[in-house]
Amino acid sequence: MRWDGISEFVYVADYESFTRAAKELGISTAQVSRQISALEKRLNIKLLYRTTRKVSLTEEGRVFYQHCRGVLDGLDAAEQAVSNLQSKPQGRIKLTAPVTYGEQQLLPLVNDFMVQYRDIEVTAFLSNQKIDLVDGGYDLAIRIGKLSDSTMMAKKLSRRTNFVCAAPAYLEKYGIPHSLSDLSQHNCLLGTRDYWHFIEDGKIDSEKNADKEKNLRVSGSVQYNSGHSLVDAALKGLGIVQLPDYYVQKYLASGELVSLLNNYREPEESIWAIYPHNRHLSPKIRLLVDYLAEHLV
Repeated sequence: MRWDGISEFVYVADYESFTRAAKELGISTAQVSRQISALEKRLNIKLLYRTTRKVSLTEEGRVFYQHCRGVLDGLDAAEQAVSNLQSKPQGRIKLTAPVTYGEQQLLPLVNDFMVQYRDIEVTAFLSNQKIDLVDGGYDLAIRIGKLSDSTMMAKKLSRRTNFVCAAPAYLEKYGIPHSLSDLSQHNCLLGTRDYWHFIEDGKIDSEKNADKEKNLRVSGSVQYNSGHSLVDAALKGLGIVQLPDYYVQKYLASGELVSLLNNYREPEESIWAIYPHNRHLSPKIRLLVDYLAEHLV
């Protein structure tokens, strides 16, 4: 009887809904409600606040949830460990990732992964919008930078660096900026935002300088929502650009672009695999996440 109501409680907490929890568990909403009421009575503790519009955890409910979530995840892991002894990874993985990073870095590795695991199928939706993984039925998302959604589990896969750079021809004609204030005298090639990221005092220390990160508003004659088009504009001497390493590394290596303001470069941004708390990683997804962590640079 100590297990009665635990799964129902955890699912309601995950989805903040009795109806969604019942659907996921394949039982009626009334049964979910009865099991949780019985659990609260047995514990002599109120676990949930219930209104007609919202379900939320009490303080005691949050503490109980954290322990119960860990217990259920451990049970899932135990069942999967036994199952893995007799099965090989198979089935469909549904994932989402930013457009350019997905095209250039992620999906080629996913294809390599599928060459090794022929029974895996992948559906990928590339978007620069934050997609609700639970509502969309996604197993996995790749996110870049700081994570704000505390309802997700996360594993760090890699990192990226933003470079400010320009073509030698542009610098010969207009000069080299040596400080952030110098950028106001230059044509800055913009993406979807009208500001760039820097460390304000020119001393890079990702541990100590979180409060010194600066968004500097810049302007110029170009604004594209395409990194490839911005690189092309920079290569043709139209101005200065700030872009992630995977856009510009080969041009920096060849000398077609020159890296600028290196002392003001912001700390590296982390690249994450995230997945819902309530969706324990299946063997196929864990294999893919581990493969990406090993091969992404």
